[in-house]
Amino acid sequence: MSVIHDHQATGEPARASSLENRGSRAGVRVDPRKLWSGGVASAAVAGLAALVGVLVSRWLFGVPVLAPSRDGAYGDVRTTALVLVAAATALAATGLVHLLMVSTPRPFLFFGWIVALVTTLVVVYPFSTTAPLGAKVATAAVTLAIGAMIGTLVGGAAARSTVNATSRAGIG
Repeated sequence: MSVIHDHQATGEPARASSLENRGSRAGVRVDPRKLWSGGVASAAVAGLAALVGVLVSRWLFGVPVLAPSRDGAYGDVRTTALVLVAAATALAATGLVHLLMVSTPRPFLFFGWIVALVTTLVVVYPFSTTAPLGAKVATAAVTLAIGAMIGTLVGGAAARSTVNATSRAGIG
């Protein structure tokens, strides 16, 4: 018994369904200027979020995050390192989402999972140290805020940088 499809009965060529097209094509078109300008802005915000998180924890709540209390509200070089690592992580996330957008069929799904899993690792890590419990909780809260902010800002910039195949004007 054979099955006759509509296109066979009418003599029209077979067309792939929109679901098949979405599943078979890898990547989306991306405007790199929009993506990377959003990534740089996200890096600036990530660095500031790290700084604010440390300052609020140390100065407002008196929790010795990343350095002993005697080092003041800013702490020491570890605060600077956290600020720079947060900014660099936002740029790395931008690179990752760019790679996923041009090479995978569901880039935002994969990006979301990667950000969630990396953030989970960074949030849990302080609990493996010998720091006081308050410092562990404060560090985890700061890194959770940074991870969530990077995921949402970079993911949002990536979503806004997608280009329809019909509106490619001005993309170089």
